[in-house]
Amino acid sequence: MNSLIFNNSLALSSEDLLTTQAAAHNLSQAQVNQDYVIKGVDAGEPEIANFLFTLGCFKGETITLISILSESYVISIKDARYSIDCDLAQAVLI
Repeated sequence: MNSLIFNNSLALSSEDLLTTQAAAHNLSQAQVNQDYVIKGVDAGEPEIANFLFTLGCFKGETITLISILSESYVISIKDARYSIDCDLAQAVLI
């Protein structure tokens, strides 16, 4: 079964998601001031995936982890900075 997860904008099939998860880390495991390319989003809920998409988190986009303060991750996407929580950081596969 090759169903699409969330929406066409994220375009990860269930097979692609399993392959990506095996080879990728999530943003919560990233190093500060390092650029990464987003390999996908594994949020578990469509609302979370859509929210990350509105921030610019989609496959192929460059993301930088600026800092980690407690469980708040400051990220940079397309010259904009955002603060996301640990759950959102874990949903972004790099």
